[in-house]
This record gives sequence, structure tokens and C-alpha cells, in this order.
Amino acid sequence: QVQLVESGGGLAQAGGSLRLSCAISRRTSSVYSVAWFRQAPGKRREFVAAVVLSDESTDYADSVKGRFTISRDNAGNSVYLQMYSLKPDDTAIYYCASSPLYTRVSGQFDFWGQGTQVTVSS
Repeated sequence: QVQLVESGGGLAQAGGSLRLSCAISRRTSSVYSVAWFRQAPGKRREFVAAVVLSDESTDYADSVKGRFTISRDNAGNSVYLQMYSLKPDDTAIYYCASSPLYTRVSGQFDFWGQGTQVTVSS
């Protein structure tokens, strides 16, 4: 069993920045990539960004490309999401999740964190 724990959410003003962290309890062969998803009230969960832990390949949703950066620490035990130029539309609960694949499809992620709230005021 892999546990993922998010932290770093909070309130920011439009144009501001926040950094989210995702701590991974253990590395197994099933943890190949880690991604961030988000879900706003009344909306479906959507992919934000993903990183491959072995080589740090990254993938971003068009809506955050150029504003968000996903990265991992050298040991691959934590994944970060640095968010710049925040917009009110970025307001959501942000979840990190792990997958044995390099994918954007939420159904292909085996383990999920509990989520952290990000609120951006205009």
C-alpha cells in the first residue's frame, strides 16, 4: 500500500503563487509517475500535471502550461507543484496520485491523497 499526503494549499490572491507538496510513503514498482489532479465545485476532476519519478519527464494540461511546474526531490519521495500567476479559475481541491504508467487518465492511478484546498481570490 502506498500513501500520498498533500500539503501546502491555502489562500492566494490572483497573480500570486503557492507550492504544493506530495509526500510518498514508499516507492514500489507500481509508483512510476505521480500526477496532480484538481476538482472545482460542480466540476469533474481534471488532470493538471504529471512527472515520471525515474527521469523527471513532465506533462502539463494546457490550462496550466507556463504557469505551473511539477518536480520531484532527488530521492523520489516527494513531488511538488509550484504554481505561479494564479487565477480564480485555479480554485479547487488538488490531489496527488500515483500510477504504474505515464498517463493523464485518472482511472489509471492506483493511489490518491486526501486532497488540499487551493483558493484564489480576485
